[in-house]
Amino acid sequence: MSVTYMTRQQRAVLQCIADCRDGCATAAELAEHLHQQGQSVGLTTVYRQLERLEKQGCVHKVVTDEGAYYQYCDAHAHGRDCFMLKCEKCGAIVHLDCSHLGELYRHLMAEHHFAINPRRTLFYGLCEKCSGEESV
Repeated sequence: MSVTYMTRQQRAVLQCIADCRDGCATAAELAEHLHQQGQSVGLTTVYRQLERLEKQGCVHKVVTDEGAYYQYCDAHAHGRDCFMLKCEKCGAIVHLDCSHLGELYRHLMAEHHFAINPRRTLFYGLCEKCSGEESV
């Protein structure tokens, strides 16, 4: 879906989430960061804007045992699918744009009649750093 119009608040929330150094943030963290920047945006507004941005394909909503996190995504705007990886040890959530999973998605649809939603797919495992620590 193309984004034709964004409100000032949507742009502020999107820019805030794109600037997150950890790659993802909770709605409360985004609201706090916006307040630190001098933006007067309430938590309810942040949730509402995140919901709209998710529908537009600009952000991922990742639901984990710890709660919901949001992450910037521009793959959908470029016609690509992506997915998320979550490290079970350090908790890092990584956004990955990899065309190889398309083969798996097509197989699941053709052979098992199941359509994967790549924007809501979260794979669990160990990141490179944590898997390296396990082998030491």
